[in-house]
Amino acid sequence: MAEKSKPCTVDVVLFDFGGVIAEEGFLRGLLSIAEMNGLEPKAFAKTGFDMVHDTGYVVGRVDEPVYWQALRDATGIESDDESLRKEVFRHFVVRQWMMDLVRSLKGSGMRLGILSDQTNWLDELDSRHGIFEWFDFVFNSYRQGKSKRDPAAFDNALEAMGVEAGRVLFIDDHPGNVEKARERGIHTILYRDRNSFMEELRRYCPGANLTE
Repeated sequence: MAEKSKPCTVDVVLFDFGGVIAEEGFLRGLLSIAEMNGLEPKAFAKTGFDMVHDTGYVVGRVDEPVYWQALRDATGIESDDESLRKEVFRHFVVRQWMMDLVRSLKGSGMRLGILSDQTNWLDELDSRHGIFEWFDFVFNSYRQGKSKRDPAAFDNALEAMGVEAGRVLFIDDHPGNVEKARERGIHTILYRDRNSFMEELRRYCPGANLTE
């Protein structure tokens, strides 16, 4: 029997999580927390993003309570851990159309992965939504010990997948992450919105069923 032709010109498609597979829940959660506390949202969100890296929470060096306490100390907010995490989690809305696309690509024989700067929250979101079952690889900075700020995160993922950079397509909504991947020789799509993403994806997956 002849081997079924692949729908894409690459061997693996790697997806970011927040901002691609799901809405950017961390950012939206931080903005909401700022508004509830009468703080300037953009400045608060920047502090929240900086501290997830500065504390080492995003790469698993500290646990969640340490992060929330550091954020309270830096900003003066008083909400407890559970209230803060609930506000973030409610903004992590999985894009069902994106998961439909993932399932379609998986069903056509593509190898798929997640490469995300996430914390223990990603495991919890998987337990709620059954995300990981559709992916061959899950690289979570909290588990891997490296964030995408470190270019070695891309090298480690390529090694673990056993695939050359030029055979991978990486999709992320952060320009800096896309640039680092591109410097490694990985094909990239900077996610901006659904329509432009689908248009770019068709260049790499002309044989896929990309119905919208």
